[in-house]
Amino acid sequence: MTDAVSYLRVSGKGQVHGDGFDRQRDTIATYAKANRLTVLDEYVDAGVSGTKELENRAGLASLLDRLETNGVKIVLVEKADRLARDLMVSEVILSQFRSAGVAVIATDNGTDLTAGDASDPTSKLIRQVLGAVAEFEKDIVVGKLRAARQRKARQTGQKVEGRKAYGEVNPAEKLTLETIRRLTRKPRNRTGRTYAEIAELLNTEGHTTRMGGDWKRGTVHAIVKANGWR
Repeated sequence: MTDAVSYLRVSGKGQVHGDGFDRQRDTIATYAKANRLTVLDEYVDAGVSGTKELENRAGLASLLDRLETNGVKIVLVEKADRLARDLMVSEVILSQFRSAGVAVIATDNGTDLTAGDASDPTSKLIRQVLGAVAEFEKDIVVGKLRAARQRKARQTGQKVEGRKAYGEVNPAEKLTLETIRRLTRKPRNRTGRTYAEIAELLNTEGHTTRMGGDWKRGTVHAIVKANGWR
């Protein structure tokens, strides 16, 4: 026997006390028995519209939380519209289950709702829209953080944009930076050291990069160029 959990939903308050839940349980139980599935727990949203998203679904939220911790990988619903009537909302919810590696089965016909149909234009369009929305939201967050850093910089006069430059804060980095600057200087009447030679000398003297690795020609070149020493 394979473990599973079930999800039931009725939208109208009148259905809460009607036969909606009993009908869904019967359909789910019949499918579970025929497919050797053990329904461990039942999650319910009563009087919740199928167009409501996850934040308005206490039962669905609890179900997702449960799946992330107990290893059950099958959710049984009576039919697709018990999960959501709105296609966009349905795809949003199903994407949560896909991310968790969970299959959602409509027990009225045995369809795996999370499998999707790559050739279905509607499903493909919805996934593309959701992907674009997610990318837009990420860009908005990045933009807001950048604006906040710039505002703080204007208010304090301090640099707060991104990661600090090499040698700007860490005392060991400052020492290494001074060493690089010294080694970069061209001796009088002599040819200056190459970037590879400088990297070799830094490694010989025990200097390491910010990540604790050996110095390379390209790393030295980047720092020298950033500081305008050549």
